[in-house]
Amino acid sequence: MKRRSLPVAAALTTTAALLLTACGSGDEKTSDNDKIAGADVGDTKTSASPSPSDTVGRPEIALPSDLTDTFESWKTGVTTEDTILGDVAQRIDATNYAITQGNTDVPALSFYYSGSALADAKDWVESIVKDGYTITGENRYYNAKIDVFDSSSAGVVYCEDQGKAYAKDRTSKKVYKTEVTDKSYVLYTSRVEKNKQGVWQTTKLTSQRGHKSCTP
Repeated sequence: MKRRSLPVAAALTTTAALLLTACGSGDEKTSDNDKIAGADVGDTKTSASPSPSDTVGRPEIALPSDLTDTFESWKTGVTTEDTILGDVAQRIDATNYAITQGNTDVPALSFYYSGSALADAKDWVESIVKDGYTITGENRYYNAKIDVFDSSSAGVVYCEDQGKAYAKDRTSKKVYKTEVTDKSYVLYTSRVEKNKQGVWQTTKLTSQRGHKSCTP
């Protein structure tokens, strides 16, 4: 698929607005293993990020009280798939945590990202922080679809509703609320790979705003 770069920090300043909390860059052809067929996730409950069930020593992620990530229909009932989705949710939290902390070196980023996806994530966090912003409100993640390729790789597609998430000036604490439009809904396509510690790290991540599969 065609991969789109994240908007530059200047775009955030101009709109004072929609924060894309994940990364992608350039144009790239996809191999068969990068194609994501997916399957609908059936659990309709909304929750905070799923807690990993393994014993890996995971870095702390503590979102501030004014920011919430919720994950709707984020379980399939299949152990492997739920483990993958749990690590994807932790990666999402890790990105937002890094933004709120204003720090690209928080251990959680390199724990849940690897390769070019890690570099892109750090660049994105740095661009927001450098421009003087953080995020507040609620990010809702939903319509997760997963395709397990083999014992160590999978694809995950999901949507984000940013309608109640806002940019906040780091110094003045002013919150920039914006009108909800189709652009408030983002489709993410990711590839995850299981590392030696058993953590499903995101190795590729792309995004499309206003995708029809995510808009109401």
